[in-house]
Amino acid sequence: APLTDTVPPQVVPGADSSSRQLCFAWGPAEVLVCETLFGRAGGSRSRCLAGAGAAARALTDSIAGTEDGAPSSSRVFVIRRDQDIYIQTLRKLFNESHGIFMGLQRSEEELAGKSRKAQLVQVSKNYRSVIRACMEDMHQAAVSTRDPALQGQYSTQVSILSAMELIWNLCEILFVEAATAGPLLLRLLDWVRLHVCDVDSMVREVLSSESPSKHKLFWNVVDVFVLQGRMDEARHLLSKEASANPTSMNMYKILDDLMKKMPVPSLSNTQTLTELELKWQHWHEECQRYLQDGTFASSPHMESICKILLGDEDAILEKKELMTTWYHFLVTRLLYSHPTVKPMELRFYAQSSMDLFLGGESSPEPLDMILMAAFEFEMHQVIKECSIVLSNWWFVAHLTDLLDHCKLLQSHNLYFGSNMREFLLLEYASGLFSHHSLWQLGVDYFDHCPEYGRVYLELHIERIPLSTEQKALKVLRICEQRQMHEQVRSICKIMAMKALRNNRLGSALSWSIRAKDAAFATLISDRFLKDYCERGCFSDLDLIDNLGPSMLLSDRLTFLGKYREFHRLYGEKRFPEAARLLLTLMTAHIAPCSFWMTLLTDALPLLEQKEVIFSAEQTYELMRCLEDLTAGNPDKQKFQDDDIETTKVEMLRLALARNLARVIVKEGTVEGS
Repeated sequence: APLTDTVPPQVVPGADSSSRQLCFAWGPAEVLVCETLFGRAGGSRSRCLAGAGAAARALTDSIAGTEDGAPSSSRVFVIRRDQDIYIQTLRKLFNESHGIFMGLQRSEEELAGKSRKAQLVQVSKNYRSVIRACMEDMHQAAVSTRDPALQGQYSTQVSILSAMELIWNLCEILFVEAATAGPLLLRLLDWVRLHVCDVDSMVREVLSSESPSKHKLFWNVVDVFVLQGRMDEARHLLSKEASANPTSMNMYKILDDLMKKMPVPSLSNTQTLTELELKWQHWHEECQRYLQDGTFASSPHMESICKILLGDEDAILEKKELMTTWYHFLVTRLLYSHPTVKPMELRFYAQSSMDLFLGGESSPEPLDMILMAAFEFEMHQVIKECSIVLSNWWFVAHLTDLLDHCKLLQSHNLYFGSNMREFLLLEYASGLFSHHSLWQLGVDYFDHCPEYGRVYLELHIERIPLSTEQKALKVLRICEQRQMHEQVRSICKIMAMKALRNNRLGSALSWSIRAKDAAFATLISDRFLKDYCERGCFSDLDLIDNLGPSMLLSDRLTFLGKYREFHRLYGEKRFPEAARLLLTLMTAHIAPCSFWMTLLTDALPLLEQKEVIFSAEQTYELMRCLEDLTAGNPDKQKFQDDDIETTKVEMLRLALARNLARVIVKEGTVEGS
């Protein structure tokens, strides 16, 4: 059926959809909705806008006002697809099930036969234990809160989690464990006893009374035990009735003997189905004989129990209120009429049991249809119905993954290229990425989607808000581990730009180096040099001193690193090495022309040292650089008019000439003589 036939329309609280049309823009996990200026009907104004561009235009128009200039209110609604992700009490469900999921992916696929099945059944039970623990936490939260709205919300979640465990447990019995005839009935009895808890309070009330056999609900409790196949507990209660009423002792002994001798399937292979059926037939005939003889005629309650033992549908249906659900009726009916039921026969008994129990008085609920699909072994229908009814993707994603590991969904591929398991895991993981911290779990789910997982991860990880440097590093590590080079560069560029805006040059340079962005590294290096010219010292010395091979990313970064090295050598009084490095920076044209005057000025203290540092050849090179600077400056006139710059040039010329003279004297020769 089309999706529109099965999914009810969603109402946006507060949105005036009756008088105004709404526009929307899809996001990866949310929808942006806003009211437009267009009415619901009337000429060309009755139209619907769709898409991000339309939403932006409508929002702009709404803020600006109406066509006649009157102001207009603007309301924007953010609709989240997976609201359960934000419920704090469900965090345990998402976090702990993630560990189980990862364990299942890493499990030994080589295990075969019973070992593999036992492993998968244990995984299923682990999932159910997480659901139950979460349900108990939610129940405690509902009890402890005083807010009626919160209490209602928690109670709703308890009901949803209870239904989830009910469905999962049945799927575990039928699909994962694949219980065979005999053990199948025992598993279904355990299933009913675990999940039909409406009568538990009544049982506790009767058992805690001073005289249980005198309690008004005594026979109701006995009936509950019989309907659930809890024979030992039923016999124990009946013994109290026999003690309190000696006249019924003979009937009690006969009924007790019948209940004691009732053949039940065994989980072990001690008897064959044929032997069980033969024993059950003899026992059934004995029950029939006592009923026909009128043995229990004087006790309507015991007679009713005997009829139930015989599988009388009318007698069982009389206890409808005690069973509360049609699937309880189904299991009771099978227990007393067909204990060796085969899995493929369940569909017929399930359908007739639901029809008999509901009796046309009420129509099946969505939960009933899901359970019916399971009894009919329609796994895909179970998954489809759960996807529609349940409020999040957690259940269907994990159940489908488990069934896929059981090799039960191998033949089912979806028309758009993926299989059902991957499609549902992608949906679930996409929802996790809309949460500020649960997105980290979503990464692992994407990793185990071989077809489209990486593409989804790349798209979603780019949308994570990098609110702190710690979070950015976490995202970056995830990308680096998966060789997502484009995303690594993108994250580093974003963080570098943020750091630059906040004037944190060291951090900005570090991020740009990590991104291997030469252009941005050049820009930040220029900022470092500009700051040095203004303040006379470098910031973030640790970073610059330890650039290593990273300085080769760009010429400007290389110059920054080498220029800082010059200052370090000068500070350590290693003047000859400092002089050679300074000259290299100028003659190799690594330094920007605008910085030449600063470099020449840095040479002044070396030229004025008592010991001659620069050789004659080096001094000539410095002179040439100075002349190139003064002659090649486009603002030559302005340069000459600047008294400070003129003074620097004259001082440099004087120092260079004096140094050259000292060198010539020292070397004992005159150049060109």
